[in-house]
Amino acid sequence: MQTAASITTVAHVIQLAVAPVFLLTGVGAILAVLINRLARVVDRFRVLERMLPAAGNDEQAVLETEMAILSRRARLIHWAISLCTVCALLICIVIATLFVGSVLGADLSGTIAVLFITAMLALIAGLLCFLREITLATGGIHVVGRQAGAPARK
Repeated sequence: MQTAASITTVAHVIQLAVAPVFLLTGVGAILAVLINRLARVVDRFRVLERMLPAAGNDEQAVLETEMAILSRRARLIHWAISLCTVCALLICIVIATLFVGSVLGADLSGTIAVLFITAMLALIAGLLCFLREITLATGGIHVVGRQAGAPARK
């Protein structure tokens, strides 16, 4: 039979694990956004790929430019997804380590700190990739537009 002290200890560990769980939820939402963006990039790339054989020389150059931008965007989204997934995995390990440390009665605070800092660095890197992809997406609109003969945006 469990003692009141061990139940209190487990309750305290659950309280400590709540913040990382909320963070995990946020990272999951970011991953959903990234996956949707990747799906849209892939779909657009496939549409352009089908249009390429029927296009004239000028149109082909525009399509190839847009496809190159889409390819770079897909690569950045892939990195963002990978880094955010690593972050989520590290957060899960942090939560598990909290419980393992409690059950074993071991002080794993150093390990938990390193794991959490690494998770935050992975999240930061993933968000920077996401920001770069958004910059590329919005910048690509103007590049393609100018090549098609539209006036440059001021």
